[in-house]
This record gives sequence, structure tokens and C-alpha cells, in this order.
Amino acid sequence: AHALVIYRVVATKPRTFSQRENNFTIKFFIFQFFTNFSSLIYIAFFLGRGCITDLFIQMAIIMMLKQTISNLVEFLKRPKKRNMVVGEEEEPEDPCKKQWLSNYQLSKVNIFSLFDEFLEMVIQYSFTTIFVAAFPLAPLLAFCNNLFEIRLDAIKMMRLRRRMVPRKANDIGIWLQVLEAIGILAVIGNGLVIAITSDFIPVQVYKYTYSPCMTKNSTAVDCLTGYINHSLSVFRIQDFEGEPELALMGLCCRYRDYRNADDYSYTVQFWHVFAARLAFLILFEHVALCVKLIAAWYVPDVPQSVKNHVLDEKHSNLRKELRWVMPQKVPGVAVLRDSMVFSWRPG
Repeated sequence: AHALVIYRVVATKPRTFSQRENNFTIKFFIFQFFTNFSSLIYIAFFLGRGCITDLFIQMAIIMMLKQTISNLVEFLKRPKKRNMVVGEEEEPEDPCKKQWLSNYQLSKVNIFSLFDEFLEMVIQYSFTTIFVAAFPLAPLLAFCNNLFEIRLDAIKMMRLRRRMVPRKANDIGIWLQVLEAIGILAVIGNGLVIAITSDFIPVQVYKYTYSPCMTKNSTAVDCLTGYINHSLSVFRIQDFEGEPELALMGLCCRYRDYRNADDYSYTVQFWHVFAARLAFLILFEHVALCVKLIAAWYVPDVPQSVKNHVLDEKHSNLRKELRWVMPQKVPGVAVLRDSMVFSWRPG
């Protein structure tokens, strides 16, 4: 997968290393996203209506079984140490050389070592947010998994792999835009799951429009009485083409839909449910996006205390580079108390 994405990135001929890295990250994430979410998308939106239980089971398997197996494989699959070649010093006397030799014997790191760790967390964040309406336990299971994941990554980076070469960076780079895109997809995905996949909207439409509580003004019965029969349509067996013996039986079957029994066209109830689903989807997405924007504004990416600390460091560095000269008090000349004169240090 890495080689395929690298080939596609090289084919685009990016001008800088940063552009190449960003293109690789986006393309590889899209590839992994559809690889991991294709089954969930099919179950949620294409398998059929009311498949919320199937989606729940699929999410439970991914968040519990898949993550557990992945952690066990990562813990048991420990890389072997590099064998010493002839002529290399096995027991150096210098402590620094001993540490270098110990680090040299560990497994190599490549440009994908840290990238794979980022990708694993971003994919888990996608599972946790996009279909959380179908499986509300996803954030809790992800939190429990990360408690073990932190220790496994620490063991892997400190004891099993060579030290990574540090590189200065202001933030996590293109991954920040990827997380923002996942947040928007999460709002859209959960809205579609609630409005289309689940029976939440049809139940509410029946409860407040067609239930006995509304038509008969009766409060003695449950408002959802008769919902199952109301949500099923009738299909006559005699309408099967090429089966004349079935027409004599006069049987019929029921299926989930809102269609007339005569010409199988959509009923008024179907359009009521469709309008309610569309209205809920639009309202839910706008409210959720507004809450997301307000939370992003209220909780900044860089806390104010960190900004103040950076400014203090810049101020201290500036004072080291510049020499402060306090003005001498001259009789008869008014000198501002807080005035300062800057001059460059000679030499």
C-alpha cells in the first residue's frame, strides 16, 4: 500500500518535500479510510432500512475484538536485535559509545514509523466519531484501548526501536486538517444514521401524527400501539408474473415500506416520513456544526499560557542580544522615568 501511494505521489511531481509529504498523507489516509469503512458504509446506507442492529454488531466487533487482537499482535511481534558484524566493538569502555552501540542493535526506523502511529490514531478517531450514534460505547472502548496503547508504544519506541531523528515542527501538520475533515464527516454520518438507518424518525412521525393518542385523543393506550402494522405494506401474491397457480390462493405478504396496496405507489405517510427525515438531517447538521465551531473557538489550538511562555522566551533572548542603556539624569532636563535606549552590543 505504501509503494502504491508513493508511486501516485511521485506521478504528481510535487515541488517541495512538504507538498510531497502532505500528498502522501492525504492519499494514504483516503485509501485506508475506504478500506476500513466500506463495510460500515454499506451496512448503514445500502443494505436496507432499519439495519441499525447490524451496524451496532459490526462496530462492536471492530472496537472490541479488532483492537484487542491488534494490541496483542503488536505486543507479541517484537523485532529482533541486529547481529554484530566482525570487527565491531562489543564492549566499549566509553559510556556514550556503549549507549550508541545499544541503540544501533535495535531495529531500524524508517519514514513510515511515526506516520503509521498517526494513522492508527486517526483511523481510531474516525471509528469513534463517525458512527458513534450506532455504537455509543465506542469512545469508552477507545479510551480503554489507548491506556494500553500508550504503554505499548513507549516500550516499542524506547526499548525495541532506534531513536528517531528529531525534527522541528510547529504542529502535527496536515493531520490537523484531516482531523477537521473527520469532524465534519462525523456530523454528516451521525445525522444520516439517525435519520435514515434507524427508526427514530418514523417512530416519532407515527407517535405525533397517526398514533391512537393523536387520532382518538386517547391517553389510556400506548402511543406506539399499531406502529408495526402501520409501517408494513401489503403485497398480493397474485401479482407475481408467470405464476397463475398463486393467483388462485389469494394470499398476501407484508414488507417494510409505505406503499399503496393497489398500484404500489408511495403513500402520504411515506412523504411525511421523508420530509421529517430531511428536516431533521438539516437541523441536526447545522446545530452540530455550530456547536463544533463554538467549541473550537472557545478551546484554542494553543493555550494562552503557552503563547505567553513563548513570548517570555523571546523577550529573554532579546535581552541577551541587546544591551540596555539607562539614560543619565541631567539637571534641568526632564527625563521620562520608563524610557529606554537600545544599542547593539559592540563586536
